[in-house]
This record gives sequence, C-alpha cells and structure tokens, in this order.
Amino acid sequence: MNDQDLLRYSRQIMLPQVGIENQQKLLDSTMLLIGMGGLGSPSALYLAAAGVGHLIIADFDKVELSNLQRQIIHHTQDIGQFKVDSAKAKMLAINPTIEITTLKDLNADNLDSWVKKADIVLDGTDNFETRFKINKACVHAKVALVSAAVIRFEGQLSVFKGYQADQPCYQCLYSKEGNSDENCVENGILAPVAGLMGSLQALQAVKTIMNLGEQLTGQLLMVDALDLSFRSVKISKDAACPVCG
Repeated sequence: MNDQDLLRYSRQIMLPQVGIENQQKLLDSTMLLIGMGGLGSPSALYLAAAGVGHLIIADFDKVELSNLQRQIIHHTQDIGQFKVDSAKAKMLAINPTIEITTLKDLNADNLDSWVKKADIVLDGTDNFETRFKINKACVHAKVALVSAAVIRFEGQLSVFKGYQADQPCYQCLYSKEGNSDENCVENGILAPVAGLMGSLQALQAVKTIMNLGEQLTGQLLMVDALDLSFRSVKISKDAACPVCG
C-alpha cells in the first residue's frame, strides 16, 4: 500500500482486528458479485469503498425505472444502460484504485471458470435455479458462497462452505423439489430492506476474507424488518445432498 491507500483505508486499518495485514488481504482478493440489483447494489458500493482489489460484477439486464426504488447504484440517467456498466461507473467514482471486470454473459457454460477466479462469491440473484447452479459451482471450486435473499419486509443470509466435510451447502438448506420462486416483481419489497441485506452480505464477505468474528457458516440469519427482529438457526449438512453430501 502507498500513502494514498493508507489514508483511504485508515479508518479500517485503525481497527485492531483489521490492521494493515487484513487490509492487504482485501486488496489482494477477488470477489464475484452475481446480480447488480437490490442486493448487489449496496454490496458493490461497500466492497469497492472498503478496498476489495478486484471485483467481478455480473448481470445481463438493463436499468429500468422500477429498479431505482431499491437498486441504489443506478440513477435516473442510467435507464437503458446495462446494469454492470452503470454499476462500474459508480464504483470507480468511489474508488478508482481497484479493478472491476464486467460480465453481461455469465451462464451455465462459463460459470465454473469465473467462480474459480474468485476468492468468494456473492449471490444476489432472485431465482432458485440460478442459485442452485452458483452453489454447485462454488462447491466444486471450493470457494465460499455468501448468499442473501430479500422480499417484502424479510431477508435471509448465510455463508456456505459446502466443500468442507462438516459444513452445509445451499442445497442442503433448499432442495430442488418443492421450492417455488418468489420475487420482488410479484410480491414487492420495501427499499431499505434490500439495502440492509446487501450491506450485511458485503460485511460477511469482508469478514470471511479476513477470517473475523461470526461468519454465519452453518447458520441462517433471518431478518423481519417489520418487527425489526433478527434470529439465526443452525443448518446441518445433508448426508444425502447431491452436491456436497
């Protein structure tokens, strides 16, 4: 780190749990963020500001007016732009010293190769089929997965390391049978709830890279924003899981 880096990240470095060593871990890390929507927007902004050295952001979609209520990385003048291009501009405006790679064509054919490039993956998608594919790729590549979901006034968050013998993967929690997708288009969402869960997702990614505190491995955090209640439940590894069992 040069003098400008030390000044930029000084408020983190002064934390005894972080220091120069852990800040350098962030600068040396690569994170793959899948989805630049309600969850990916705050995650991307905070991770860029915190000093993650290389952020790979993936989304095929373009900015629409209805996105702006919660997808805070996009502005009115960005309507019609690809979300990854809009997001990259805001991230570099905050921190021009980091590297950002944009992906508009992340799919089943190249997912594994991109996951292998990352130290950690953040899943901000909104359908089970995609989440299952991301989880499988992370297990095979032995890459930690920070998975968040949000709808209405509710959110969920966990860190999955299903490649470890004693840790569950995402599919241990949700089987492919009996799950139906719920999304914001059909059910709605209160804007700050997405901001809350996306920020927590970024927090857990940083803590996982630094190996700090409670990392939510083997636990599911459930948030009810109406009651402002937080509770966590233990997730056990499923011996019969087709992905990590």
